[in-house]
Amino acid sequence: MTVQELAEKLSLKILAGRESLDREVTGGYTGDLLSWVMSRLPENAAWLTVMGNINAVAVASLKDAACIVLTDSAPFDEEALEKARQLDFPVLLSEQNSYELGLKVAELLR
Repeated sequence: MTVQELAEKLSLKILAGRESLDREVTGGYTGDLLSWVMSRLPENAAWLTVMGNINAVAVASLKDAACIVLTDSAPFDEEALEKARQLDFPVLLSEQNSYELGLKVAELLR
């Protein structure tokens, strides 16, 4: 499944990375502690988090994640948005919490 397909199926708002929505999503990860996520985030994963800052973009791009999905309508700060746009890194937004959305992502990727 691609990031675009994930966004469509889950009604996610696309905040950044529109040119990279064809990226394949092969798994998911949920976490908000950046040092923890940095050591565990799988490549090509959709990362569900409330961390909407530039450090989250850095971790996700460093770990070669497929996208960041901000949950609970978490804010995405302007500096992070600019960096995600520079990197053309997909960042999506959901009103759902990480638990609810994670269940749906897992079901879609089965």
